[in-house]
Amino acid sequence: MTEINTHFQNNFGEQYANTLPKLGDALVEVLQFFGCDQLYGVGGDFAANLIAAIDSGITLSPSSNEMHAGFNACGHAEVNGIGVALTTYTVGSLPCTSAAALAITEKLPVIFISGAPGESEISTHTIHHTVASSSTWRANYDCALESFRALGMKAERLQGSRSTSQPNMAAERFFQLVAHAYLNKEPVFIEIPRDLVSQKTQAITLPESLTQLNRNNFVLHGETLIASHILEKLDAAKYPLVFIGENVKLNKQLRSQLMEFCHKYNIPYATTWLAKGLFDEFEPLSLGTYNGVFSLPENRHYIEHQADYIIEVDTSIHAQDTNSAFNTGTHQIDSFENKTTIKGTVQNQQEIINIFAHLLTANIKTFDITLPAKTIHKFADQEKFDFHNLSAVLNNIQAKTDKPFVYIPEIGNSYFASYGLITKQANIGRSWVTNPWYAAMGTSLPYARAICNEIKQQASDDVAVLITGDGGFHFQLNELIHLQKDQSKLIIIYMRNDIYHLGKSGEGDIYHCSTPDFDVLKLVSAYGGKGYHCETVGEFSQTFEQAVIENNGITLIEVPADTDPQYQCHEIKMLNLYIQAKNGNPEAMQQWQKIKR
Repeated sequence: MTEINTHFQNNFGEQYANTLPKLGDALVEVLQFFGCDQLYGVGGDFAANLIAAIDSGITLSPSSNEMHAGFNACGHAEVNGIGVALTTYTVGSLPCTSAAALAITEKLPVIFISGAPGESEISTHTIHHTVASSSTWRANYDCALESFRALGMKAERLQGSRSTSQPNMAAERFFQLVAHAYLNKEPVFIEIPRDLVSQKTQAITLPESLTQLNRNNFVLHGETLIASHILEKLDAAKYPLVFIGENVKLNKQLRSQLMEFCHKYNIPYATTWLAKGLFDEFEPLSLGTYNGVFSLPENRHYIEHQADYIIEVDTSIHAQDTNSAFNTGTHQIDSFENKTTIKGTVQNQQEIINIFAHLLTANIKTFDITLPAKTIHKFADQEKFDFHNLSAVLNNIQAKTDKPFVYIPEIGNSYFASYGLITKQANIGRSWVTNPWYAAMGTSLPYARAICNEIKQQASDDVAVLITGDGGFHFQLNELIHLQKDQSKLIIIYMRNDIYHLGKSGEGDIYHCSTPDFDVLKLVSAYGGKGYHCETVGEFSQTFEQAVIENNGITLIEVPADTDPQYQCHEIKMLNLYIQAKNGNPEAMQQWQKIKR
């Protein structure tokens, strides 16, 4: 190292050489600039130097496994704008590909960092952790890079100096990769050779703030013309609607603009399914989420029978079946003719921001629209508590407390039942955070952990509420050890039927995920939590409300879930019927056609 520094001094002078930071220190500075205060990961030999360097300035939180580290980072990105996962070479990084696929689909800026063999170690020999068989003709050090690239994301290995007189540019390249993820809302994968961490790197001057990162010197021409067109449409309308897509979820400025626009001119709004939890659904102008026949009837009436002009804002460029009523042809906004659709096509959706800036200063009439009051159903205390009334009971409790609930539903029946929830505006910015399908089961507990950490950091009175079936819970319960270590405050609603029920099409053993002999209350006690068994609305409401008041540690509420259709919520009934119809069940096909008509 001294010899290398001497080369820099001889070439550029001693004063310059003394300004060069170690790469490890530069990595910390870059991550802090982007607001990364917490990193999730699993230790390993090739990552040891990175761990030692980063630990000085960023909280390193261990995860139960590398895949969960990736999911933790995705959850952190959902509520904090950026997430970071750190693993070791190949055996650690490759399990993160599921989380990387999730981050791509959900447009999350997640930085997957992996330690790698030092550049001085590269030769014709395969190194432990290298993916290679004993009969291969060559050593392949790039398996992880190639795997992440195959997902369609940037994947690079930082490089050391290629000239003895010139410091490496590894810090500058690291900054560019993180900036790419942040600006484009997509993940990147970065391998860092372990011998570079303590080497000197070219010093860089960071921008003064994140707002200076947007390098576009242009915004697509004609946004004032689009705004003028919208003004003409609004002038002729009586019952407009703003339909908001999932791509706005990480853009706080645009979200704020949209609410200011709706409130200023008294225009109702609804969101796509995947944008749920961005806004306060208790507000008089909110129509909650819309997804065709899968939507609640009270949310559908204005949209399908009254609205005469729709402004659709930043829905997905590609149609997604989950977001468009599973291609059932019942999503009426998709085929609505009198509509203006605006997609964000430049960094930070700047053209949409400019359009609404024009609209907010325009002379637009205030619309005389009053939506029906939110329906808050009440139930007798002795009534059975199950999926059919889960959302309505929680809505009752949420309406009575000022503490916003942040719901984290697991994939399965819990996910679909959660669309009946009416959410308040959470202090952390999101009141419904989930992985809708893309990484399959097993993400809600890692997400919950990241959300609990964010609530704690913000000293917020938000209450984290995880809703899960027993199948999804068993995928990931090893993450409970870290919730216990973090002293997280989390309420878990555990809907138990011992099977994978959603989409179940037979009685085979493959659908059975548990056994009646399993005692989940003893399990949660082992993790320092409290466990309760509730079967009625009264029992559940009392237990849940007490957990909200105490808001301390892990509280798990076990609820026996009945598979009889009368105990399924509207969304689950619709989806199971649709799946059966697509699988050729004659009776289901007949019922589905009747519903569509």
